[in-house]
Amino acid sequence: MSVEEAAVAAEPRRRRGPGSRFGLIMVAVLALLFGVPWATLVWSGNAWPTPVFIGGTVLFALVAAGFPVLMFRGHGRHDDVSARIADTTLGVIWVLFVWSVLGQALGLVLALAGVADPVRSRLVTVGVLIVSAALLLWGYTEAMRVSRVRNVDVTIPRLGRGLDGLRVVLITDTHYGPIDRSRWSRGVIEVVNSLRPDIVAHTGDIADGEVPQRLSQAAPLGDVRATMARVYVTGNHEYMSGAQGWVEYMSSLGWDALHNRHLVVSRDGDSLVVAGVDDRTAAGSGLPGHHMDHEAALAGADPDLPVLLLAHQPQQITGAVAHGIDLQLSGHTHGGQMWPFHYLVRIDQPVLQGLSRHSDRTQLYTSRGTGFWGPPFRIFAPSEITLLTLRAGA
Repeated sequence: MSVEEAAVAAEPRRRRGPGSRFGLIMVAVLALLFGVPWATLVWSGNAWPTPVFIGGTVLFALVAAGFPVLMFRGHGRHDDVSARIADTTLGVIWVLFVWSVLGQALGLVLALAGVADPVRSRLVTVGVLIVSAALLLWGYTEAMRVSRVRNVDVTIPRLGRGLDGLRVVLITDTHYGPIDRSRWSRGVIEVVNSLRPDIVAHTGDIADGEVPQRLSQAAPLGDVRATMARVYVTGNHEYMSGAQGWVEYMSSLGWDALHNRHLVVSRDGDSLVVAGVDDRTAAGSGLPGHHMDHEAALAGADPDLPVLLLAHQPQQITGAVAHGIDLQLSGHTHGGQMWPFHYLVRIDQPVLQGLSRHSDRTQLYTSRGTGFWGPPFRIFAPSEITLLTLRAGA
């Protein structure tokens, strides 16, 4: 075998390396997610009768084995039924995992208090099941209801007096997906219109799926009313769901897709630049013309005018600061969606939710999101429709 042939033969093995590591990581994660609840609820010191132990073990094993298959079919092959089952399973096992860990801590306290097994372990099991069931029921209700309105006043020193009191309604992360939420979508739009907005902004992650799949859920966006502008930018999920199709669809509904561009709104002699940039993952999508470009978004804009920027991820604030943006609107974080997942979100993002300042000029508002992704649960992270009232400086 020549050196060249040896190199060719070795190449597939090198390519399999990262995939193998990823597979091992996923197996370890799944073993932890399913193993900790199994140990707490079935094994541990519960001393359940043999049929209960065997039945519980088989149930956990079957669900753990079926979960990745359903995830692949649901989100890889766009089978909505499989996606619904897999997403719900993910939410349930996450809650069971979290509260099983906390339950084990409670078990240590009970042990120190002199409570012996199997009473101690059975108390922990009952507690974990009751708390998890209550949180999942509440979290499902929170996820499926029409979002409440969150009112926020934002002072922008460079804003002209003629635009004082400008009403900007922010919706984001609607994630129209495997669960048909057409009725929910109509309810959101009714609330948006009731707020009498001057500008309505959607900062991305509009759907999980391409336009034809989610048409009935997205169609109510065409009924949004605003006196000045309806503006939209892409989120990272668009780049898994036909981003250009969503840009074109939103444009067909009469929204301005701010694909690295801007427009200007004016009232009583004062003006505001409303700009948007693609999501920071756009460049890696391979979609021609899609990438985050602040310079293109602001090209030709009067530098003396205040700028409202739409950018899907809070992490994009670094570009906003560098370009002298006054206020960036973002989503993406979902406020963590399911406690305590927000600790992982904060590893990747500078802000979880709310209004924050990042330079003398630049502020950022991060929405907790209007919908939800994946698991149909929101736990200690309520959704929102945001009414931002812009105030001129003194």
